[in-house]
Amino acid sequence: MLRWRPWRSLIAGGGREARQARRLFSGSPRSGSHWSKVVSEAEKIVGYPTSFMSLRCLLSDELSNIAMQVRKLAGTKHPLLDTASQRTLAEITELIHTAFLVHRGIVNIGELTSSDGPLKDMQFGNKLAVLSGDFLLANASTNLATLQNTKVVEIMSSAIGDLVQGIYYENSYLAEENGLTDDIGISIWKEHVFLSHSALLAKSCQAAMELAKHDVETQNKAFNYGKHMSMSRKLNVDIQPFFSESSNDSVAFNLNSAPVILHQELIGRETWIKQVKEARTKGNLIDYSKLREAIKAGKGVTSAIDLCRFHGNRALEALECFPPSEARSALENIVCAVTRWS
Repeated sequence: MLRWRPWRSLIAGGGREARQARRLFSGSPRSGSHWSKVVSEAEKIVGYPTSFMSLRCLLSDELSNIAMQVRKLAGTKHPLLDTASQRTLAEITELIHTAFLVHRGIVNIGELTSSDGPLKDMQFGNKLAVLSGDFLLANASTNLATLQNTKVVEIMSSAIGDLVQGIYYENSYLAEENGLTDDIGISIWKEHVFLSHSALLAKSCQAAMELAKHDVETQNKAFNYGKHMSMSRKLNVDIQPFFSESSNDSVAFNLNSAPVILHQELIGRETWIKQVKEARTKGNLIDYSKLREAIKAGKGVTSAIDLCRFHGNRALEALECFPPSEARSALENIVCAVTRWS
C-alpha cells in the first residue's frame, strides 16, 4: 500500500528533480498499475467493482429482486438500509457520469470527412448517443427520488447543472483552425474543470455524508476531498502526455490542458502565438511534437505538477477529520496514486 509522505517543493527546470518528475508522471505501465491497484483495493472495501454496475443492475433480475427485498425495510432502523441508500447514491453518480460520457460522444457533423464513414451512419450514431445518455439520466433521476432525501436530491441536481455548464464551456473554448485557443488563464481553467470534472464527485461525497446524517462540517470536508482529489486527477491526466516516452502519445495533449495554459501565462500571449507559428508545417498544420518540446522547455509543466500536488495535499487534509480506517486509507492511496511516484 502507498503511504503518504510530505510533498517535495516545487520542481523547477532540469536536473535531478526534473528526472524525478519524469518518472512520477510518465505514461509507463507502472504508473497505470498503481492507479489500478488502489482502485481495486477500494473496490474490495465497497464489496464489488463499481464501474458500470448500474448498467448491469438495470438488466439483472437477481439484483432487482434483492432491491425489492431491501425496500421492505423502508421505515425501519435496520443498518442495512443506510448502507443500501449510500450504494444507491454511488450507482446514481455512476449513471450520471456515464450519461455525460455518452453525450460527449456526439460528433460535429459539419467537421466530418468522407473517411469518417457514411453521413447517415454518423447521424444515427448521434441520435443513439443522445437517446442513450438521456435514458441513463432519466434512470438516475428516478433513483434519486427513491432516496427520499430532498437535500440529497438538491445536491445531486446541482451537480448535473454544473456538468451541463462545464460541457458548454468545453465546447466554447475548442481550438480554432489556426491552433490557438482563447486566453482563459489558469483561474478560469480551474473554474471550468470544477464544473465539468470535479463537481459531480465533490457533491456526491457531500451527499453521502448527508445520507449518513453527518453534520455540515463533515459534509464540507467530504466535498473538499472530492473536489481536490478530482482536480489533482485531471491535472495528472493533463501532465501525462508531456512525459510519455511513446512517440504515438507525443501529440496527445489538449491546447487547453493545464500545462499549456500555465505555459502561456508564464511566457505571455505574444510569445505563445509565436511558438505556435514556429511549430507549423508547410501544410499549415501544427507539429505537436515540436510544440510539446517548446512547452516542456518552459516551466508550465513543472507548475502543473506543483498544482497537482497542492490539490492532493488539500484532499488529504480534508480526510483528517475522519477516524483511521480501511476506507480512509483507500481514499488516501487514491490521492497518492495521482500525485506521486513510489
